[in-house]
Amino acid sequence: MSTTHFGFETVEEQDKARRVRGVFDSVASKYDVMNDFMSAGLHRAWKAYTVMVANLREGDQVLDIAGGTGDLSLAFAKKVGATGRVVHTDINEAMLRVGRDRLIDKGVVLPTLVCDAEKLPFPDGHFDLVSVAFGLRNMTHKDQALAEMCRVLRPGGRLLVLEFSKIAQPLAKAYDWYSFNVLPRLGQFVAGDADSYRYLAESIRMHPGQEELKALMQNNGFGHVDYHNMTGGIVALHMGIKC
Repeated sequence: MSTTHFGFETVEEQDKARRVRGVFDSVASKYDVMNDFMSAGLHRAWKAYTVMVANLREGDQVLDIAGGTGDLSLAFAKKVGATGRVVHTDINEAMLRVGRDRLIDKGVVLPTLVCDAEKLPFPDGHFDLVSVAFGLRNMTHKDQALAEMCRVLRPGGRLLVLEFSKIAQPLAKAYDWYSFNVLPRLGQFVAGDADSYRYLAESIRMHPGQEELKALMQNNGFGHVDYHNMTGGIVALHMGIKC
């Protein structure tokens, strides 16, 4: 039986998806509140920058993977207009339900679909842009997921990966102290779940760094890949262009 990591723990591959689903089932209702607390609101700036880099036009076709509570889907929908389309997806039904309800409350109805990024149910060359924000690190086979994202993009289409990354070394000690001491306590206080936010801190450390992810994208169909560090490398936005 093949194994993989769930945070710092080694688990069977088939068990990881179930355990990740349990994490997000637990935190779905408090996900946005916790994002504001743990990032001091910076996640909003990171996502706004992602929307700017996306540079969407009226009529574009967009796939939002791990779209969760719908922040990016909503912002993208405003850019593509009535002639475009944003498909809002997530592997976690609880997160997707929160996002769908939030979008409807704002008067926006989008195609919403539970799907696995490693087996996307879309035809080849269908989208102008694929986005995945804070979801890639939770995927068991990142190479397979990236290859699928490339497959569903049209030639010249773009992939945006917004994800926690490797922080600048001078900040590492303070960041580790915050991640493993403050973050779980915040999770317990706000969401009643310290373990899920301990997993979050661990999963960030297990995710490929900036250059590693760039190489992984290049090895899975993206001819040009660049990245932009934000907040000292706490997060990075990678952009890949399909060959």
